[in-house]
Amino acid sequence: MNKSESKYYNTAVLMDQALLALLEKKDYDFITVKEICEKAGVNRSTFYLHYESIGDLLEESLTYVMEHMKSYFDADKRITKERIETCSLEELVLVTEEYLVPYLEFVKENQKIFRTAISQPSVLKVNDIFVKMSAEVFAPIMRRFGFTETEGKYRLAFYVNGIFSVVSEWVKSGCREDTQYIFEVMAKCMKR
Repeated sequence: MNKSESKYYNTAVLMDQALLALLEKKDYDFITVKEICEKAGVNRSTFYLHYESIGDLLEESLTYVMEHMKSYFDADKRITKERIETCSLEELVLVTEEYLVPYLEFVKENQKIFRTAISQPSVLKVNDIFVKMSAEVFAPIMRRFGFTETEGKYRLAFYVNGIFSVVSEWVKSGCREDTQYIFEVMAKCMKR
């Protein structure tokens, strides 16, 4: 990485952090470019060098937050492709506590950005996160259960949209319920 790439990256991180800090204090719709620039310590022209709109920064900030989410998962407990392919069918479930609870804890701690993401779905394409999760986790499980590609596609749509809906409702209500409770609700809804 050369010096200019590093400076560009550092400036982007400053603006991500500024937006996230502002989201803790006020709603997305009331945040201005001027406030972001002041908080990040950059000029307006620097903001527009990196982004066309606050929505672009919001999308990048969500990506930044999601990268940070990986630290919430114990590497030994992560669902791996090998584990999905080799464990017994009795052990193979779509909603497991070991990967869903850390995700829910992360959402709860970062609920303001998630609330904003849910309220701005066209800007953030928030459903893409769940589509990626379905491709990496749910689709291989569906294949192991022997579902046809067509049936698996519809079942995945059901599961992914169900998880997204439960998380959305939970975030909209201020994540008042315990993460374990939300996990148990999802698990009951998705029994095999």
